[in-house]
Amino acid sequence: MSWLFGYKSQVPQAPPPGGEGGAPQDPSSAGQAAGDVNLSKAERKAMEAYRFDSSALERAAEAARTLERSKHAREALELSKLQEATRQQEFMTKAKEYEAHIEASKVEHKRVDHEERRKTLAEETKHQQQRAQYQDQLARKRYEEQLAQQQRVQDENLRKQEESVAKQEAMRRQTIEHEMQLREKNKMKLLEAELRAKAKVDRENRDLTLEQIRLKAEENRITVMEGIKTAGSVLGQGATALLTDWNKVVTTVGGLSLLALGVYSAKGATGVTARFVEARIGKPSLVNETSRFSLLEAVRHPIKTFNRFKTKPTDALQGVVLQPKLEERLRDIAIATKNTKTNNGLFRNILFHGPPGTGKTMFAKKLATHSGMDYAIMTGGDVGPMGRDAVTAIHKVFDWANTSRRGLLLFIDEADAFLRKRSSEQISEELRSALNAFLYRTGEQNPRFMLVLASNTPEQFDYAINDRLDEMVEFVLPGIEERERLIRLYFDKFVLQPASEGKKRFKVEQWDYSAVCSQMAELCKGMSGREISKLGVSWQAACYASEQGVLTEKMVLDRCEAAVRQHRQKMAWLSEHEKLDHKSVTGGKGFIM
Repeated sequence: MSWLFGYKSQVPQAPPPGGEGGAPQDPSSAGQAAGDVNLSKAERKAMEAYRFDSSALERAAEAARTLERSKHAREALELSKLQEATRQQEFMTKAKEYEAHIEASKVEHKRVDHEERRKTLAEETKHQQQRAQYQDQLARKRYEEQLAQQQRVQDENLRKQEESVAKQEAMRRQTIEHEMQLREKNKMKLLEAELRAKAKVDRENRDLTLEQIRLKAEENRITVMEGIKTAGSVLGQGATALLTDWNKVVTTVGGLSLLALGVYSAKGATGVTARFVEARIGKPSLVNETSRFSLLEAVRHPIKTFNRFKTKPTDALQGVVLQPKLEERLRDIAIATKNTKTNNGLFRNILFHGPPGTGKTMFAKKLATHSGMDYAIMTGGDVGPMGRDAVTAIHKVFDWANTSRRGLLLFIDEADAFLRKRSSEQISEELRSALNAFLYRTGEQNPRFMLVLASNTPEQFDYAINDRLDEMVEFVLPGIEERERLIRLYFDKFVLQPASEGKKRFKVEQWDYSAVCSQMAELCKGMSGREISKLGVSWQAACYASEQGVLTEKMVLDRCEAAVRQHRQKMAWLSEHEKLDHKSVTGGKGFIM
């Protein structure tokens, strides 16, 4: 509709009045134009804002009249309306796009705000963590300083106490020394007084004393002279009678010869008898325990000796708890040893090695009983202290073993104590000689005795000892299944059986024994069978120590946890060298009761 107001109008304008030549204009307008020339550009622009162009209205009215007379007036009006509606739609579209852009800007602003807030929270969290760590470091530092200060105070107090004790001890020692000096002075003064009194008395009785001494000496001289004369006369008469009578000379010489021969024969017979008694009836000094019959042991323990004769050979693996493969191997050894004894064959030398408390000694005894043999137990640690007598003692042990009629299983516990490596170990000459004697007596296999060595550190054996071993068996720590079986066995032995027998002050509460035994088997990881057996004894001690004499589930578990803590403490005490020596102390699945 801009053409209505004269903007960009296509309607031709009427010429101004007065023709094309330019009629004279209004003098007022000319004066106004002349006045506008003197105004600045800004002032002219301000003046134009207040001017009103009447010619534009005239042109608009003329255009409206022309449009009304035109036949396309209605179409032009409709077209202008459509144009105006189109402009309004475009304006509304732009307004909505602007609103959408504003909403997107708001969303982006919120996202950026949220991201900034998240980063701010992350930074605050980080700063809080750093502040907490710093405060924790400061607290720990203060605590360490407090501990150090307390330690210094304790050290200072201890030093003062030690100084005080030392001063008191010094004062007490000085007091005692002073008292001793006073006593010594008093004794010296008393002795001096006594000596002075005695000297005074002696001086007064000097003549009398000298006379008495003279008389006693005269009497002693006369007595000695008469004794000499009497003895000389008797010996002279006897010698004269002996030398003049030949029969008496022969009888005297024969009696002296028979006396010397009797003394020599008695001495030899005594030595032979002692060796026979030591080899047949007694036992060598190195043997600590034996099942072989001994007259001295029979006299000391007749009931025990009688019961020993009543026992019959039993299964070597009776009451054994161990890994199935190890059980199969030991059963083969037991069967082979029994058949070797029956057929009078050559016995094999065996090594049992593993951590302590896994039953090496117990199985050796069961093996000897199962095979119908006697057993003898000695300790390698007893050889070293014997010094030079060790070689003789070892020979006596093997001589004694060779005289066994039933066969002997010689079990040497802690054998590495005297069978160490000669090349790398620093051993004495006496121990080296004892090792050589042992190697000499075990150079060949023997049908009389069987040698079984036991050690926790078999890697320390001399190479010659390893060469004499025919078989090596490792006894390892019990696994989870074996520990559970052992705990159930010892619980029945040390708890249930005494409770069922009705012993005084020994009762057991009702609780799930099976579940508790399984729980304790999990706790006792790494413990040997010996430690588990001691755990059974501790249950009895807990029951006896209670007020009512009743064993509860809590008491059993408390004792088990205490035993586990003690086991861990023992393992912590081991040095690095001991841990290397006891490689099998942390593993395994076997144990022998």
